[in-house]
Amino acid sequence: MSAISVGQAVILGAVEGVTEFLPVSSTGHLKIAEGLMGIPVDDDAVVGFSAVIQVGAIAAVLVYFRSDIARIVSAWTRGLFRAEERQHHDYRFAWWVIFATIPIVVVGLAAKPLIHGPLASLWVVAGSLIAGSAVMWAADRLGRHKRGEDDTSFKDAMLVGGSQILALLFPGFSRSGATMSTALLLDLDRVAATRLSFFLGIPALTGAGLYELKDALGTGAGAAPLIVGTAVSFAVAYASIAWLLRYVAKHTFTAFVIYRLAVGVLLFGLLGAGVLEG
Repeated sequence: MSAISVGQAVILGAVEGVTEFLPVSSTGHLKIAEGLMGIPVDDDAVVGFSAVIQVGAIAAVLVYFRSDIARIVSAWTRGLFRAEERQHHDYRFAWWVIFATIPIVVVGLAAKPLIHGPLASLWVVAGSLIAGSAVMWAADRLGRHKRGEDDTSFKDAMLVGGSQILALLFPGFSRSGATMSTALLLDLDRVAATRLSFFLGIPALTGAGLYELKDALGTGAGAAPLIVGTAVSFAVAYASIAWLLRYVAKHTFTAFVIYRLAVGVLLFGLLGAGVLEG
């Protein structure tokens, strides 16, 4: 019997799609939703399901940014065979994304028992939501927002890519929140920070989903819930990406900071009252 029903998969897919690229922590929201539905958050099948439906959100990024991705991959391919192409920003950017993904892969494999064990606690999620809010608030105000996407460097990519480790170890911190905050501290403008977060998330999240697929199918997460959850995640994430890019072009991250604080405090309250188990 599947650990997650098709109906629950629809809800979790929608939660994943809405929150994966917003700086509010998709992992944290998934764990909260799972807890409210009585789904054990530390069950292997549930952990695997959560990772696999991220592939739907990543597919939405691939489709939404298909022209950008095609341009970058084309430049990278040309640069492999033609030295004169290697000075092109897109060629270098492709390598930066690859190198920037290595830290999170290494930590993810080394710390898997902790990530799927003690660090999967809802208490950790609540604390990380609040701590991440403070970082985001400071980054949005301290950053000078003077650098665009074409101004990014190898150092930027490595620092922003490495910051994904915070969300990996502390669910609730938010991968998007960590990467966007780091980019803002490096003086990128909000749109450039958001787009860089998207591109750096593609290999890391795709790899995590594919890595967990075998375990998810082998530990009770049925094929039907996985397919439904992934499809819903794709559709909702596509809409979320379009909305977020329009939003950050004209607004600060204050609304996300307030929302994260509210959810973190509420979660601490639910845990303290025994409504949810940590």
